[in-house]
Amino acid sequence: MKSRLIAVALIIVLAVIMFKQYDGGDESPARNPSATAATGDLPPEALDTIELIQSDGPFPYRQDGVVFQNREHRLPNHERGYWREYTVPTPGESDRGARRIIHGRGDEYYYTDDHYESFTLLDVAALVSR
Repeated sequence: MKSRLIAVALIIVLAVIMFKQYDGGDESPARNPSATAATGDLPPEALDTIELIQSDGPFPYRQDGVVFQNREHRLPNHERGYWREYTVPTPGESDRGARRIIHGRGDEYYYTDDHYESFTLLDVAALVSR
């Protein structure tokens, strides 16, 4: 009986550890997008994309402006349609590449250069005033 209780306790502990890792219990940048990019951290194409977003286009890719679903839950949770994604062109790429700007209805901007694995919160006011 005692060995069963120990086994059950171990299973519960492992389940909690696995859930915590899946649920974002770690504070990795991909799960906690709190870092703010400095101007030098962004490629010039990202600044061009932000300017296009602010002027409502025209956008170079037909997918620009589609709903970003936040399936990975790496950005703050909001209702469907809150986030929109825009391509940041990558010189030399024959397709859209991995770089994106994600824009929220509350005027938040996030940058990813690894196709949604990690995000950096952008201080757009500081970036566009340079």
